[in-house]
Amino acid sequence: MADTGQILRFSIVGATVAGLYVLAYTALLAAGMAQAPANALAFAGAVAVQYVLQTWWTFRRPLGLPDQMARFACTIAAGFAVSALITGVFGPALGWADWLSAAAVTVILPVQNFIIFRLWVYAAAG
Repeated sequence: MADTGQILRFSIVGATVAGLYVLAYTALLAAGMAQAPANALAFAGAVAVQYVLQTWWTFRRPLGLPDQMARFACTIAAGFAVSALITGVFGPALGWADWLSAAAVTVILPVQNFIIFRLWVYAAAG
């Protein structure tokens, strides 16, 4: 079972990374970058920071393990797929407003990621 400290660290990292993404994305847009590359660059930066902080601080694992990095990348890809399904398929099929679909993603993805990180991404590294 996860300890309270680990859940708190996971939450702090998640909030920090979300804030960094928003700041980077809006700064890139303000600098004149088009939406798609601004989003891609901000997202890539946020994922890199998330990997370092979740690995080193939250789960206290070494950073440079290729198998662990691959499992992390798979988890991020799964999160993107779930996000796309909720906002593009399930939410509209249920008649949800866009904000409700987005809110569902903000609740579901952290729980999904924590479980997968704990049971798969970082479990094999320890």
